[in-house]
Amino acid sequence: MSTTATQVAEVASPPAILTLRAVADTDRKSEEAEPYRYAHLLPHFSQDHYPPLTPFDHVDPGRRALSHPNPRSFLDNATVVELTPSLGSEVQGVNLAKLDSDARDQLALEVARRGLVVFKDQAEFIDRGPEFYREWGRHFGRLHIHPTSGHPDGFPEIHLVYRDANSTFNFEVDDSITTTVWHSDVSYELQPPGLTTLFLLAQPTTGGDTLFTSQVSALKKLSPQFIAFLRTLKAVHSGVEQADFSRAGRRGGIVRREPVENVHPVVRVHPVTGEEALYVNRQFTRRIVGLKREESEAILRLLYDHIDKSADNQARVKWQPNTVVLWDNRVTAHSAIVDYKNSGERRHGARITPQAERPVGAEGLDLSAAA
Repeated sequence: MSTTATQVAEVASPPAILTLRAVADTDRKSEEAEPYRYAHLLPHFSQDHYPPLTPFDHVDPGRRALSHPNPRSFLDNATVVELTPSLGSEVQGVNLAKLDSDARDQLALEVARRGLVVFKDQAEFIDRGPEFYREWGRHFGRLHIHPTSGHPDGFPEIHLVYRDANSTFNFEVDDSITTTVWHSDVSYELQPPGLTTLFLLAQPTTGGDTLFTSQVSALKKLSPQFIAFLRTLKAVHSGVEQADFSRAGRRGGIVRREPVENVHPVVRVHPVTGEEALYVNRQFTRRIVGLKREESEAILRLLYDHIDKSADNQARVKWQPNTVVLWDNRVTAHSAIVDYKNSGERRHGARITPQAERPVGAEGLDLSAAA
């Protein structure tokens, strides 16, 4: 099953059938005394159905920053600490809510180069609300509407993660000994996301961290001969399992757009930096095109194990209030850590997910499904 991927043109909007209007059932008296500050951003599920996504021309804002005389000038008055040599920076002293267009372009380039950038003290950004979130995201690409996740009522472009003592509206694995599931967001789309923004509106006292890994570094650690072979390969990424998860009544039970499968290079090239990165992930990659099942499984298992175990390619974000995290889905993978279940505390996050270009691999690689 292969379709092109995506913008919503005009869609029917029947009345909402499911809205998470209340917070956790536990301690309701306390909630009534002190209403949840971000109740207007709780997950909402409706019967809206969207047509297939359609291709579009993506112009990466980071490319515009390359011609700037100082493409890091937005950091001139900031404190920047590198989380690891190859992945991630933590920034203090920049107010994201006040960045102009040029500074946002520079931000896109910085995120492309570092893979992950963590901004502290961003209360103004978070409290600007969903209209601002959409305006922010549209600077970086066409906003993706997730086919199965919850969103704030009236703002389907804002993807929400949510778990409390009694409810979860996340795509979570129940039958595994670990909650770590590396992925690049919705990589099954024809034009998957590039620069992505996430922040938490509520977080547990401890736990609920997010792991990131550099797919650029992961690739570089492989032997030159093996990398040369991987450049000749392409793989199928599928949204079917995620849709089936919702059709089974979980996450809200909604599938707004029929799932797609698309073929992407196993090694993709970043359009601005020119860096190569692995582009497979355990959550959405299903098979390597043209190889027999055992061959495909052997290669993917090796790559997944490499991604899972290479702590020297990874960085960990420990969430604090008013933290905003940006990463480039083209050159990183990530995983939530669901280690806070027993606390019964709420973890409520909002993600702004602009789509980017169709992944490009080595010159001459045919990305048709049959080739």
